[in-house]
Amino acid sequence: MKLMTAEKPMGAQIQDRSKQKIWFQVFAFNKKGVSLLLQSGEAEQVIPMNQEEPYIYRTEVEGLGLDLLYKFRIKEEGDFPDPYSQYQPQGIHSYSQVIDQEAYQWQDGSWKGRELEEMIIYEMHIGTFTPEGTFRAAVDRLDYLLDLGINTVELMPVVQTPGKWNWGYDGINFFSVNKNYGTPDDLKYLVDCCHQKGLSVLLDVVYNHLGPEGNYLPVYAPYFTDKHDTPWGSAVNFDDEYCEFTRRMVLDSVRYWLENYHFDGLRLDAVNAIKDESPVHILQEIAFAGRELSHQLGRKIWIIAETDENDVTVINPWEKGGYGIDAQWMDDMHHVIHTVLTGEDNGYYMDYGNIEGLAKVYQNYLYTGEYSHFWGRKRGTDASENPGRQFIVALQTHDQVGNRAQSDRMSTLVDFPYLKAAAGLILFSPYIPLIFMGEEYGEENPFLFFTDFEDKELKEAVSEGRKKEFEKFGWEQVPDPEDDDSFYRSRLTPPEKWSQKNHWVFNFYKDLISLRKNHPVLKTLDKENLTVSIKKETRVVEILRRSGEQTLAGLFNLGKNDTYHQHTGKVLLNSQWKKYGGDQEEGESSRLSKGSMIILEL
Repeated sequence: MKLMTAEKPMGAQIQDRSKQKIWFQVFAFNKKGVSLLLQSGEAEQVIPMNQEEPYIYRTEVEGLGLDLLYKFRIKEEGDFPDPYSQYQPQGIHSYSQVIDQEAYQWQDGSWKGRELEEMIIYEMHIGTFTPEGTFRAAVDRLDYLLDLGINTVELMPVVQTPGKWNWGYDGINFFSVNKNYGTPDDLKYLVDCCHQKGLSVLLDVVYNHLGPEGNYLPVYAPYFTDKHDTPWGSAVNFDDEYCEFTRRMVLDSVRYWLENYHFDGLRLDAVNAIKDESPVHILQEIAFAGRELSHQLGRKIWIIAETDENDVTVINPWEKGGYGIDAQWMDDMHHVIHTVLTGEDNGYYMDYGNIEGLAKVYQNYLYTGEYSHFWGRKRGTDASENPGRQFIVALQTHDQVGNRAQSDRMSTLVDFPYLKAAAGLILFSPYIPLIFMGEEYGEENPFLFFTDFEDKELKEAVSEGRKKEFEKFGWEQVPDPEDDDSFYRSRLTPPEKWSQKNHWVFNFYKDLISLRKNHPVLKTLDKENLTVSIKKETRVVEILRRSGEQTLAGLFNLGKNDTYHQHTGKVLLNSQWKKYGGDQEEGESSRLSKGSMIILEL
């Protein structure tokens, strides 16, 4: 496979720092003319751009500085930010800024990346992770993550969005660092510090749509198409006329984040919403770009996809007709655990709730071609041959918490003992575990859906749309995303304000993660040497995992009564020990309290 390359990059690129020479290039389809508009103080300078090949306009400037503010002026249409803008210091509608990507002095030269199967991922929203909500403030919390046992940080999208705050999925382009969190160099500093402390860093990117405000791509060219429908309207144009420019933009974005910001991988949002009927799917090209960069840069780079279709085509290698993506999120594990513990059966949860489903999801999707009542069709493929390291599982994520009417966390939905058992089911699995920020200490603040659009009509539409979204569930009193309080209520509780219960949960997660990372059986992601037995009457789940001569038993009492385990062996962890808020001393090993979990070495 040969990737599309360009003789000259799009957007603004510094060609010669000493001479302050900057090259500008833009794709503008079927326009009457394009000029470069530079802002210098109160003055503006207009420089005509040459159309040296069809629809490609170029010019260069010299000696005016390296941090220029600029727009592109399309004749008879207006002035617009750069589609390839790397920074919007004055907001989504204002000037783009030239960024010197070589100015930052990296200190992570010895960093070579981390293997997928080693990862303990921590999903983080920069704006709510700390009171300050910045890249720099997040650096001050890295030692906390290390103490917990985290070795991989996953940032929710950090591209520019409207207003003061946003989840990040309403980005205005594929390149601009969000000014609310800091500068491009601040983001580099965060990644650099992570690497120096042994933390790998993944970035959530969105290539299936752009936000509804500040997205000026349609002004320039056919970056979107009505050939396909998506939940957001017109599809990103990956397979219609002039799609080569969209495909190039996305591949440029992939390389941009991995090269300039040293990210260790990308998490691709909802790839099932990427519509592409091309001979070579854009996901195949993204996967190839990741492997190519890994080879060129001499460090491990991973591409991870989010998809709800249970389709192994996404993660199968090219020689098997797949797209070659390294791993994917697997929601079936979450859905089974959540419904078994909460009893919820609305929306897509109607397809889950059977405790016996746990036996299947430890080795496969739950839906591998069976009929789905929610989808109204058969769903899924067989993933039994795909290794455990190709799947990321979680008890909570931004979606599973935030896409609820009240954005309730698991800590407010189940009794305390079951909260720990649920975490144990994830971390005892042969998959890559992901922890959503705050989960590790039982945060009870919600993670609400919050936005801050600048367009008045759009603000009202988002508020009303959120209410209507949950009418079918019968959920009332839905928080308004546009209310500032929705953001402030979503920030994490600082450790100095934790309750005793928070400390118990943190201690439990810390020890469970340590066991997961260090025990030979648990750190080997082997789906084959694993058996699951379920006693439906008592709701006791027994999972045996083996590696070589060693065997671990995970016992999970998801029922309402105490029971007794029949194994003899060394108890490595019991969620009901007193240091985790339970009522048992560490020497006790026979009683499997309701809602508890025990891990034994047999």
